[in-house]
Amino acid sequence: MDLAWMAWTPATIAFYAGIAFLLALLTVLAIRYPETERVGVLAIPTTRGDRLFISLLGAAFIHLGFLALFGADTIATLPVGEGLEVSKLWIGSLISLVYAAAVFRWV
Repeated sequence: MDLAWMAWTPATIAFYAGIAFLLALLTVLAIRYPETERVGVLAIPTTRGDRLFISLLGAAFIHLGFLALFGADTIATLPVGEGLEVSKLWIGSLISLVYAAAVFRWV
C-alpha cells in the first residue's frame, strides 16, 4: 500500500503523536481524577473529552485554512543530518496549540 499521498511530514507526525499523547493523558486523568462537567463560554456543560474534541476539530480547520492561505513552503532549513526543513505549517500548529489551550481554559 502506497502512503505517499498522506504527506507524512514531521509536522504531521508531531500532530498525530500529540493527539495520541493527549488521549492517553486524558485517560489517565479520568481514572485518577474523576471529572465533573463544567460550563464555560459556550453555556453548555462540557467534559475534558468534549473540550479535546472541540480543540481537535478547531485544529483541523486551522490547519486547512492555513494551508489554503499560506501553503506549506519551507521557511528555514535546520543543520540537522541532511538538513531538516521547517515548513510554514509549523506556524499553523502553534496557532492550533494556542487555540487548544484557550478551549481547555474557557470552554
